[in-house]
Amino acid sequence: MTEVPMTAPIDRGPLPAVPVDLFLNPRADRIGHYGEQRTRILGGEALEAARREITSWPGYAVTPLHDLRGLAGALGIGQLRFKDEGGRFGLGSFKALGGAYAVGRLLATLVARDTGTKVGTRELAAGAFRERIRDITVTCATDGNHGRSVAWGARMFGCKCVIYIHENVSEGRKAAIESFGAQVVRTPGNYDDAVRQADADARRLGRHVISDTSYEGYMDIPRDVMQGYGVMADEALQQMGGTMPTHVFLQGGVGGMAAAVCSYFWERAGGDRPITVVVEPEKADCLLRSARAGTPVAVHGELDTLMAGLACGEVSLLAWEILRDGADAFVAVPDQAAIDCMRLLAAAPFSDPRVVAGESAVAGLAGLIGAACSAEHRKLLQLDADSRVLLFGTEGDTDPVLYRQLVGASADEVCQGVLR
Repeated sequence: MTEVPMTAPIDRGPLPAVPVDLFLNPRADRIGHYGEQRTRILGGEALEAARREITSWPGYAVTPLHDLRGLAGALGIGQLRFKDEGGRFGLGSFKALGGAYAVGRLLATLVARDTGTKVGTRELAAGAFRERIRDITVTCATDGNHGRSVAWGARMFGCKCVIYIHENVSEGRKAAIESFGAQVVRTPGNYDDAVRQADADARRLGRHVISDTSYEGYMDIPRDVMQGYGVMADEALQQMGGTMPTHVFLQGGVGGMAAAVCSYFWERAGGDRPITVVVEPEKADCLLRSARAGTPVAVHGELDTLMAGLACGEVSLLAWEILRDGADAFVAVPDQAAIDCMRLLAAAPFSDPRVVAGESAVAGLAGLIGAACSAEHRKLLQLDADSRVLLFGTEGDTDPVLYRQLVGASADEVCQGVLR
């Protein structure tokens, strides 16, 4: 077991100072194959089915993969690619790939059960069986983006939707969910409290939970959500011409996105997969704590991190099955790092493309900067001038008001190069 203390950054020039709490995973499996047991969780034919369905939906388009050459040079690495999910299906985040797909899969299953007819999400989106599914209600808890995806999927496929948000979710994110026709219920407590309330009400009222976190007795739908996320990794590898990155820095949360990306590369490259680093806010570091303990550990309290999409205190059990042996390191970063990285991408001081990225989208970048600017961490993570690093910008300005407050400019102004 290797504990790495926070260290002062080396010469960083205009880069922000990002202190990181880094833990190298002693359980990381760099030898074994991905294996059938993990394929039953993520990957295989189920991922290919998700890719076929999602790429057939109206409005599907591959999201950009920015080449941040200037920033890569400043960090002393060979290549830095940033997969920008801000335009995904017009929803503003990668979550559009998961929640909506799981809604479609659920409805297809219910139609098949009731009618004996096998139907795909493409047919449902085109209006098939609307009369049969219009009275079905899907529900979930959310920090914002997952709920928006579920609500959008419910509208696209024609069923009802009730979304639960906790007390710290912004009014802007609440309004965005409501814009897709969903009923939004605000609950006291944190994200995990909202998860429990959504589940209890669903049991009582006959609703169907579409959660991105798995727990005992609830595995199938979160698996579908994560399969949808795998489409994002598949796009990125194709955009890189099939050349594997050497490192991926991934946002944590409940672990679903990180597990989906980790599994994608692990299944294809085995022990030669990228070094995988999972990054979380200091105030919601359930994966880091779980890695240190060797078993899932919950973080209690308000979880009042600025990185709202990562304000999760309990690990998804399915995600943990992948990350327990698949992640090479776990990192926690302070909230200030998110603000600094949002501004860094917007200002593009190294002559890179300007990128609009929300608070939760930049945790991976913050973890990379903190690691790359520490001689000790560089060595531990094998970061050097030949490294090819892949990041996933998981959201754009999903709360435009907050984005302007933090960055000092709107998304449009950033894209136009107009910064105060």
